[in-house]
Amino acid sequence: MIRNGLDTVLGLRSKLRYWMSARDCYGPLNLMVAISFGLGITPFLVHRNSQGEGSLEQSWYGFLNAISRWLLLAYCYVHIILNNESLIGYFMSNHVSQVSTRLHDIGGIIVAICTFIVPLLLRQNFQRSVYTMNDVDERLERLRCPVNFNTVQGLLILVISLVVLLDGTLLTTCMVCLSKMDVHASWQLTFLFVSDLLVTSVTICIFCMMTRSVQRRLRCLHRVLKNLAHQWDSRSIKAVTQKQRSLQCLDSFSMYTIVTKDPAEIIQESMEIHHLICEAAATANKYFTYQLLTIISIAFLIIVFDAYYVLETLLGKSKRESKFKTVEFVTFFSCQMILYLIAIVSIVEGSNRAIKKSEKTGGIVHSLLNKTKSAEVKEKLQQFSMQLMHLKINFTAAGLFNIDRTLYFTISGALTTYLIILLQFTSNSPNNGYGNGPSCCDSYNNMTNHTL
Repeated sequence: MIRNGLDTVLGLRSKLRYWMSARDCYGPLNLMVAISFGLGITPFLVHRNSQGEGSLEQSWYGFLNAISRWLLLAYCYVHIILNNESLIGYFMSNHVSQVSTRLHDIGGIIVAICTFIVPLLLRQNFQRSVYTMNDVDERLERLRCPVNFNTVQGLLILVISLVVLLDGTLLTTCMVCLSKMDVHASWQLTFLFVSDLLVTSVTICIFCMMTRSVQRRLRCLHRVLKNLAHQWDSRSIKAVTQKQRSLQCLDSFSMYTIVTKDPAEIIQESMEIHHLICEAAATANKYFTYQLLTIISIAFLIIVFDAYYVLETLLGKSKRESKFKTVEFVTFFSCQMILYLIAIVSIVEGSNRAIKKSEKTGGIVHSLLNKTKSAEVKEKLQQFSMQLMHLKINFTAAGLFNIDRTLYFTISGALTTYLIILLQFTSNSPNNGYGNGPSCCDSYNNMTNHTL
């Protein structure tokens, strides 16, 4: 009996190890694509032929799933608009809350279109980007500097687990807060709230997976070039015959690369790999560009109005205790605000890291250019330098703004401006939706004057 138990444990362990292992880029991609396929975000699934080679295949069920989910979301939005239902409407009714409700409904419809319909029209870009990445992996394999796909698979599972834990925790907190405040929203409104969060999280995960793939392959390319520089530093590459080139090996520093080509050939191969990586990044950006624009825009709107609700409630707390529980109200909208803040940070950091990694290529190439003595190698490196000037990795939101860390400053300035406008608008309103009494800004001014 003990032996049967050990056999069962060993069998489960081997299955888990097989599930965690991956031999190409389609292994880690399989799990992420399957999740997005189930949610109707992409119409692709990973298939393998009899030789074990992977590919992205379209499915008619994927198209039907995406369109049906969009129709369901459209029905839910029509229902809440006709019934004038919103989450903030359960707590307050003033000009700001009504405007925010309409903007959120319009933004939600646009997000649904850009999340479910636009990816169907741009699906070839995603497929082309994945195929280009696979071509890069094959070239890196020939240079004996492959991507460790088992590590990628493990990291992807860890990230998905953390996203599920974060979304589940914050969603549970929001639902508990609504329950304690005796808010019983319709299933249409609840479905929209949960669906928007899940679809946004999965879309951001796919985008970050693609940017991380670009960053990872650039790191492998840098390793190839650094190994070459190390050989020149140690004077291990000299004028050798073709026979000697085929037998010469790198030292312990570059255990992954076996020299079977001369430096000029390695640099030429590196140039082609860099071109393919830039092409894959540009194609991925074409696929995600409208999704990123809508996600960042709607996240910014939600953050602005949630921050206004929280500040307006905290500063005018005394007259709203009878209307709703302040702690639960602040917790609910703070959780929603944190979720979309994390969404913006994830998009920006994923894009920024890939951009910064690509910028390091120029320094490595020019370091090689200063060390080489061969005219042929120097010419190849100069061509590589020219390529770096014209081929740069960049991610934009429909070409309207760059997605990098400068976006933090832009959002912070706009957030501060709009919050001041909203608070002044509330202070100038004779009735802000709560009856008579001082407004939040009056309370804030009284507090400030008292302190001074």
